[in-house]
Amino acid sequence: MLILARQEAEGPARLGITASRKIGGAVVRNRAKRLVRAAFRECATWFAAGIDVVVIVRKAPENRRLGDVVAEWRGASSALERRQKSLLARPAQGANTRA
Repeated sequence: MLILARQEAEGPARLGITASRKIGGAVVRNRAKRLVRAAFRECATWFAAGIDVVVIVRKAPENRRLGDVVAEWRGASSALERRQKSLLARPAQGANTRA
């Protein structure tokens, strides 16, 4: 799950990751977080300055690779783009908005 929010102060897009113990032990959670970080670096141009991206890992990564995660995000890129435009069009507030 991806959640987008507007930053209080302008700056480059930032990433936050949450992976609970429900998806597995420390090794599994850390692998999931490494995959998400790598995908964020790969797709950094997709996220506008002033946007915070929070990823909530819902399933264990098992046999997923970086290409799988990037492909999943590419499938949602049009929705992400629309959401970012609407967030950046509004004046900054403290409320988070899901995408």
